[in-house]
Amino acid sequence: MATANISFKPKQIVKKLLSSLPDRARDVIIFRFGLGKDTKRMTLDAIGKKYGITRERVRQIENYAKNTIQKSEEFKQSKTVFSEMEGLLHSLGGIVVEEDFLGHVSKDKSLQNNIHFLLTVGEPFKKIKEDDDFKHRWHVNEELSKNVESALKKLYASLSMDDLLPEGEIVNKFLNHLENVSEQYKNQEVVKRWLSLSKQIGKNALGDWGKSKSANIKSKGVRDYAFLVMKKHGSPIHFRDVAKQITKLFNKKAHVATTHNELIKDKRFVLVGRGLYALAEWGYMPGVVRDVVRALLEKHGPLTKEDIIARVLKERYVKENTVMVNLQDTKHFKRDKEGKYSPVVLLA
Repeated sequence: MATANISFKPKQIVKKLLSSLPDRARDVIIFRFGLGKDTKRMTLDAIGKKYGITRERVRQIENYAKNTIQKSEEFKQSKTVFSEMEGLLHSLGGIVVEEDFLGHVSKDKSLQNNIHFLLTVGEPFKKIKEDDDFKHRWHVNEELSKNVESALKKLYASLSMDDLLPEGEIVNKFLNHLENVSEQYKNQEVVKRWLSLSKQIGKNALGDWGKSKSANIKSKGVRDYAFLVMKKHGSPIHFRDVAKQITKLFNKKAHVATTHNELIKDKRFVLVGRGLYALAEWGYMPGVVRDVVRALLEKHGPLTKEDIIARVLKERYVKENTVMVNLQDTKHFKRDKEGKYSPVVLLA
């Protein structure tokens, strides 16, 4: 069975390579890589128990089998297969997440296991196991691998927990950190694959990027989903519409009342009108209209009624009369002979 992205048949090649092995070594490889009817890969311990030998002995047999295959005539005859796989890996960026590479070749688990085995015995291919920063990945150029990983670490360091960047912006930001990398790799598709190498940088359901552990990327509840909805909307939005968009964009049922309650509790959101919420990061002052008037007067000093109304209407979607009602509250505001208002000093 061929795949859309390679010209050879992986199972036939693997069967040919395994023919160079004695029976038990061949069986160990089949179990270890899921090359038989059962595609589940067995651990060293599981294989050891099956044969009544230690896991270390299984490891020795596995290593013996790989070395035997690499020295075999069948391996030499498969040179064009490995060259094609190497070319494919280069076309995908030279360093690729293992899961992505296998998925690109085929969606069939059995075929993926066969390709994985070919990567393991193929001499050009080097695997780097996952760590705290990166996923399992394969490469054929150590210098390229180090450059990409170094750039990803620099990119992560340049981000704050609040950063949420469109795909084009994170790609350009990442490219700025890349050094001594061939221009052939500097295209959007390759760079996105490189970004996916990182476990510390991630993409949310709306396609925006940031630190994987931030609420912007790892959304957990209504508040986080509401934040992303409002970020995407870009302007004040009614809480009923926020609830609808959460359901639409994230396939998460959001009750209107629950959404409203969560918005009230979170300082990331500011009530700017009747049921209308904005993001605090957009610069809206917190608090009710009275709080906004006080903050403006404390910042700018005494202001006329007209000036106060004009400034408040930039902060809140309310009627002018609402502002006037608040100004008439003598416990909080006083008017001087020139008709300008000042805040009343509140006693502690």
